[in-house]
Amino acid sequence: MKALCRRLTNSSSRVILFIFLVPLHITLVGADAFDTLTIQKEINGHQPLFDCPQCIDKKEQANTSSVTAGNHQVEKDIDIIVTYTDTSGAIRIKTIKSKDLSPSWVWKNPIDDNQVKEESKLHTLKDQPDTRIEANNEFFADVNKQPHKPLFPVHPTKLRRQALRQERRDRRTAELIQIGEKRDIQIQEAAIERAKNFDIHVKAKYSIWRREYESPNSDSTVKLMRDQIIMAKAYASIAKAKNATGIYDSLIKHSKRSQQAIGEATYDSELNPSAVDRAKEMGHILSLAKDQFYDCILMARKLRVMLQSTESNVEEVKKKSASLTQLAAKTVPKPLHCLPLVLTTDYFLLSEKEKNFPESKNLEDPNLYHYAIFSDNVLATSVVVNSTVLHAKEPEKHVFHIVTDKLNFAAMKMWFLVNPPGKSTIQVQNVDEFTWLNASYCPVLRQLESSRMKEYYFKAHQTSTLTAGSDNLKYRNPKYLSMLNHLRFYLPQVYPKMEKILFLDDDIVVQKDLTPLWSVDLGGMVNGAVETCKESFHRFDKYLNFSNPKISDNFDPYACGWAFGMNMFDLNEWKKRDITGIYHGWQNMNEERTLWKLGTLPPGLITFYNLTHPLERSWHVLGLGYDPALNQSEIKNAAVVHYNGNYKPWLDLAIAKYRSYWSRYVKFDNPYLQLCNINSFMLS
Repeated sequence: MKALCRRLTNSSSRVILFIFLVPLHITLVGADAFDTLTIQKEINGHQPLFDCPQCIDKKEQANTSSVTAGNHQVEKDIDIIVTYTDTSGAIRIKTIKSKDLSPSWVWKNPIDDNQVKEESKLHTLKDQPDTRIEANNEFFADVNKQPHKPLFPVHPTKLRRQALRQERRDRRTAELIQIGEKRDIQIQEAAIERAKNFDIHVKAKYSIWRREYESPNSDSTVKLMRDQIIMAKAYASIAKAKNATGIYDSLIKHSKRSQQAIGEATYDSELNPSAVDRAKEMGHILSLAKDQFYDCILMARKLRVMLQSTESNVEEVKKKSASLTQLAAKTVPKPLHCLPLVLTTDYFLLSEKEKNFPESKNLEDPNLYHYAIFSDNVLATSVVVNSTVLHAKEPEKHVFHIVTDKLNFAAMKMWFLVNPPGKSTIQVQNVDEFTWLNASYCPVLRQLESSRMKEYYFKAHQTSTLTAGSDNLKYRNPKYLSMLNHLRFYLPQVYPKMEKILFLDDDIVVQKDLTPLWSVDLGGMVNGAVETCKESFHRFDKYLNFSNPKISDNFDPYACGWAFGMNMFDLNEWKKRDITGIYHGWQNMNEERTLWKLGTLPPGLITFYNLTHPLERSWHVLGLGYDPALNQSEIKNAAVVHYNGNYKPWLDLAIAKYRSYWSRYVKFDNPYLQLCNINSFMLS
């Protein structure tokens, strides 16, 4: 007994505990616990992790210590060595105190006498590999047959936690059931409401298997009747060739009746009530004609002839449409024709003193903002001036130089005498008073006065039909015949004391202050303009004849075009580079119209080639006179919008959704506009 106590005193009181991701069980065993533990691990197929003699001795001493102490826990604090694997897979060792364990840990010797005998019996089989698995299976089978009993008593704290968890599960289950019942009730109530509002009388229309299921914009019946008319014409042609007068007359009669029933209808809802009856009658006569005259080859040939004839008619209609559009574009509406007549009459009733604007030194002050407007349209010019002044931050610094022809000079001057542009300065000049602008100096003027050019311009009236002269009708527009259109190439001659000037067309509207344009650095260029090319559109090859070597040797066909309409010109650079002389040279070479057709943009692209500085696109948005698909946000954010094209805002041809950008700057309460019946309803 003393030896046993000495051995307990000298030995280290440590217990080795292994953790393999399973609950940790701490057991203190008797003096023979080491042998019994070895047998138990071999039964379970595990090898002991402590192979060293020191580890085995410590384990044996710890077990012996437990036996010596009996079944009662030793009051001495025991160091417990815990072995575990970290996240990287390495084996780690940690020491903890037995007093630090929670109350749920139980110190107990689980091996009784019966179990020792059973394990001893199994231990004798460890050297028999053939029967080892069977013994293990028999052992586990015996264990499974016995009723399950907990090996250790459950701590009250753990029982409380289990009860709380079960209580939470029951409560959550009840909540989910209650929510599901509420949703079922809501769905039932919604279904009842829909059933109350459901119209059972039109239920058949919602069936996709019924013919009545049609959209309001369906045109199936219209298309069917038009196809019937085409087939009737084809069969009528065949019947006439075969002298079947009865069927021929019947087909022609039903074709006319079907055409009358269709009228101008586009959708089935627009058809006359008798249209369906006409379609049925036409179907009956077509069935009879098919039985007598149907021949695949003959019908294909007849339909091909009809298709070619229709295509020819379409081309003819397109030419007529283009001719009429050009004619309408150059025609002045009666109210706008009335305005200059009334203004001219009142102008000549004024005294000589009243006919002149107040003298001003601003007309030649290079420190102010000067605009050049060349136009014969009084109302359009007034919109350009009004919109510019309205958005100017300092209107007193803006000077407008207007040049018109002799016919509209009095009307233009009278308008601005009666309607001065606020604090801005205005000047109106007559182009016919420019004595330096004569045929000997200006090639274009000389060409316009030649008999050959007059024949080219006006030979459209010699043709027998309207479409025959449609190609030349475009160039009969007054803008091509007026020197006002070509005066933009003589800005230094018109304004010799100016350094910079902003050129504006009369079909533009200003929506922002244009003062920052005078601060734009043109980088030594003469012209500042917005480029118009997008991908392959509006490039040089669209305007110039690159089959001519004079053009192909000097210009790039893919060079980007730009727009006349809002252009900042540096007149000092203009004079240095002799831009007007370059323009004259190319105009002389194009006397036979082989380099480009008439107009001002092609010679402008040539004259200012590699001398144009591109401005930001937001300064100038084009296309309001021909393109109905422009981006509305770009129009609203633009500084200047341009109605280039045939659909001018003051014409009936104007695109309706763009007209308001222009008409908002027309003073409809002006007595002259009211006298000529120019009102907001006309331009809305």
